Amino acid sequence: MNVVETSSAVSVEPEGRASAAVVWLHGLGADGYDFLPIVSQLELPAELAVRFVFPHAPVRPVTLNGGAAMRAWYDLLGLDRAAQQDVAGLRASTQLMNGLIDTQVAAGVARERIVVAGFSQGGALALHVGLRQRNALGGIMALSAYLPLAAQLEQELTPAGHSTQVLMCHGSHDPVLALGMGSQACTQLRALGVSVSWHEYPMAHEVCAAEIQEISGWLRARCAASAPGGSAP
Repeated sequence: MNVVETSSAVSVEPEGRASAAVVWLHGLGADGYDFLPIVSQLELPAELAVRFVFPHAPVRPVTLNGGAAMRAWYDLLGLDRAAQQDVAGLRASTQLMNGLIDTQVAAGVARERIVVAGFSQGGALALHVGLRQRNALGGIMALSAYLPLAAQLEQELTPAGHSTQVLMCHGSHDPVLALGMGSQACTQLRALGVSVSWHEYPMAHEVCAAEIQEISGWLRARCAASAPGGSAP
């Protein structure tokens, strides 16, 4: 793999010029290297010319973990739907993500060939950002995640976000983010007319081989799509 490392991210570059990109966000307390090994496991065709970008979240105190400082996209005060949420942190990370998307566009990758993805808290942020875009992306992938600021989504969902394909995967034995958190998000999105592909696996808070195979097929379609909501030729 052609790996490029900076202080803010680690990326995997294709041979030649990238024509598609996946911006993949790690979970709470991890960093961009966490999902680096998955690139080779996806076995995407070289002709798709996909660039993978794995940003590092900033280090901040996390209330749910006793105020311990760790990499986090925003603070967590609780995991139930009634818990107060870090709106300021979500907004700051949304700006960071929009900057990463704009960087890919400036580098010559069309928005409809950009996927925002993430695991756990990273998947929650991917949903939050992707559903609020002014111009549709190629897809949103949320693994073992949930929907932050769910009560506000009906007002904030954009036409571009509404037309973007979503992949959600979750473990039926997840002890960190219960299956219901993911399935509730899927139900809400479908009720709003968002196209969601939902998959459950007999696993905990992790990624399994069958899930990687599903992700690979979905990314092949999304990165080869000629228009938002389209499918691979």
